[in-house]
Amino acid sequence: MRLELRWRLLLILGLTALCVLAIYPPSEKIHLGLDLKGGIHMVMRVRTDDAVKAEIDLSQERIRAALGEKGLAPAKISAEGLKAIVLEGVDAVRVGEVRDLLALQFPQYSVSSTGGGRLRLELKAKDESTIRDSAVRQALETIRTRVDKFGVAEPTIQRQGTGTGADRILIQLPGVENPERVKDLIGSPAFLEWKLVKVPPGVVAEQFRAPDNPEAVVQMFGGKLPEDVEVLPQDATGADGRTVRVYWPVTKSSPITGNDLKNARRDQDRFGNPAVNFLLTADAGRRFQELTRKYQGQLLAIVLDKKIISAPRINAVISEQGIIEGRDFTLESSEDLALKLRSGALPAGMDILEERSVGPSLGADSIRKGIVASLIGSVIIVLFMLIYYRFAGVNASVALLLNLLILLAAMAYFHSTLTLPGIAGFALTVGMAVDANVLVFERIREELRHGRLVKAAIQAGFDRAFNTIIDSHCTTLIAGFFLYAYGTGAVKGFAVTLNVGILANLFTALIVSRAIFDAELALNPRAERLSI
Repeated sequence: MRLELRWRLLLILGLTALCVLAIYPPSEKIHLGLDLKGGIHMVMRVRTDDAVKAEIDLSQERIRAALGEKGLAPAKISAEGLKAIVLEGVDAVRVGEVRDLLALQFPQYSVSSTGGGRLRLELKAKDESTIRDSAVRQALETIRTRVDKFGVAEPTIQRQGTGTGADRILIQLPGVENPERVKDLIGSPAFLEWKLVKVPPGVVAEQFRAPDNPEAVVQMFGGKLPEDVEVLPQDATGADGRTVRVYWPVTKSSPITGNDLKNARRDQDRFGNPAVNFLLTADAGRRFQELTRKYQGQLLAIVLDKKIISAPRINAVISEQGIIEGRDFTLESSEDLALKLRSGALPAGMDILEERSVGPSLGADSIRKGIVASLIGSVIIVLFMLIYYRFAGVNASVALLLNLLILLAAMAYFHSTLTLPGIAGFALTVGMAVDANVLVFERIREELRHGRLVKAAIQAGFDRAFNTIIDSHCTTLIAGFFLYAYGTGAVKGFAVTLNVGILANLFTALIVSRAIFDAELALNPRAERLSI
C-alpha cells in the first residue's frame, strides 16, 4: 500500500473519530430549534414614538429646573405635538438669556421665538433618529436580560432589518413550558411612571373620588381637560368586593420614570401583602424629594404601562426609597414586576406583529416524522446503489454515512440549531451526495467499456467528473449563501445544513470515495474487473 494512500486513510479515520467525539452525546451537542423542541416565536415592533415622548417629558422637567435656578422660569411649559416644547410667559427683557441657556444645556433642540414671550423648542431630526435607534437597541438588550434571568436555554433574540429605522425584534424561545408567563415577561414594557393627580378646581385632593367613566372626568373640568392633563384607568375594588374600573386625571408629563430606578425587589407592605420595594438613583432621588416637598398633601399616581396601580396621598417628603403596593399583587406577579424593573423598563411600548407557539409534543412528532422520512429515503438510495452499482454501491454508502456524520459534527461544533427545514436540508444533502457518486461511477463505466484497465478507468473517471462536480456544487453553494445571508428563521436553518452538506459532499465524493477505490486496488493490484 502506497504511503500517500495510507495518509489519506489515516486522515479519513481521524476525521471520523473527531466527528464521533464532536456529536457525542447527541442529546447535549445537537441543539434543537423551536419547531422541533417546542416554544415561542414572536416578532415585535418597538413603538419608538413612546421613546420620543418620554424624552420630551423629561426635557420639560429639566428645562423647568434649569430656568428656575437662574430666575428665568416661564409662566408655562408644555409639549406641542410629538417632538416640540413650548415656553410661554417668558420675560421679554430676558429672552436672550433664556435662549442662550437653552442652546448651551439643551443642544438637541432648535429654539425659535414666535413673539409675545413665547419660545418653541423642536427636537432635531438627527437627535430624534438617535433616540428611536437607541430605543430599539435598549429594548433588545432589555428583552435579552429578562430572558436570561428567566432561564430560557438557547434563545434567539435579534433585530430585524438594518439602519436606524429598523424597529422590529425577532424572539425565539425553544423549550418554554409556560409560554403565557414568558410572553408577559417579554411583552409588557414595565414602564413605570409617577404622575401627579390633577384634581378638578374646587375639590380637595383627599376628598376626590375617581369616577367609573372617563366622560365624567372631563365634565369635572367643565367639559374640556386642561392641555397638560390625561385620563388613565385603574382597576379598583368596589363596595361589593367586585373589580370596577375607575379613571383618574393625571399630568401628561412624568417627573420620575422607571429609567430612574437603581434597584427593585419583592417585599411586603405594612399588612404583609406582596409588594415591590424600589430604590431611585441619586439624581432622581433629589427630584423626587423636591416633588414630594412641593406637592405634599396632594395625590401621586403610580402608573405601570399606562395603568394606575395606586394613587396615594403624599404625606411626607420622600427621597430615594419607596414601595409599590398593588391590590392584585401575588408572590409571582410581584417577583415578575421586580425582575422587569431590575432588568430595565422597555424604553417604549411593544406591538406583537407575529406570534407562534409550538407545543413539545408537536415538536417531538416533527422529529420522529423527519427522522423516519430521512431514514426511508436513505435506505431506498442505498439499496438502489447496491443493486445498480454492486460493490461500488458499498463505496457510495460509506461515503454517504461519513457525509452525514461530518454534517452533524459541524453543526455541533458551530453550535448551530437543527430545525425542521434543516432536516429537509439533510435529505437534500443525501441526494446530492449520491448524485456526485453517480457522475463518477458512470464515467468509470464508460472508460471500462472503451477497454481501459481498471486503474486507468478509475483515474479517468474521477478526473473527467471533477469539473462537473465542482461546478454543480459551487452553484448550489452560492444559492445557499444568499439564503443564509437574506433569509430568516427556518430559511437560515435550511441554508446552514445545505451549505455544510455541500462542502462535506465534495470531501466524501472526491477524497473518501477515491481512497476506497485505491484501497481496493492496493489489495488486488492485478484486478482486471471492477464490480460496478
